[in-house]
Amino acid sequence: MAVVDVTVLPIGTGATSLSDFVVACQRELKLCGEGLNFQLTAMGTIIEGDLDRVLEVIRRLHEVPFNHGAMRVSTTIKIDDRRDKAGTILQKIQSVECKM
Repeated sequence: MAVVDVTVLPIGTGATSLSDFVVACQRELKLCGEGLNFQLTAMGTIIEGDLDRVLEVIRRLHEVPFNHGAMRVSTTIKIDDRRDKAGTILQKIQSVECKM
């Protein structure tokens, strides 16, 4: 199972606030992200699940700003694809917190 951090950033929108785009991406994620765990963060979204499925969803998220008027979009993806054992968003957080 992969844990993926994704940020979809519309460029050149003429506004400093991006919250409308974030809301649109989160709505799309709720519609097409069935079977995936995801968590909105202050700087992006973490998605957990089968890597192929996660990448399908990210492709759809990348289109959202274009569908809302953006002419340029930069999407950043960080993938943690661990294959020796299952890992989840919660396990990664708990692993650090228990050492503090």
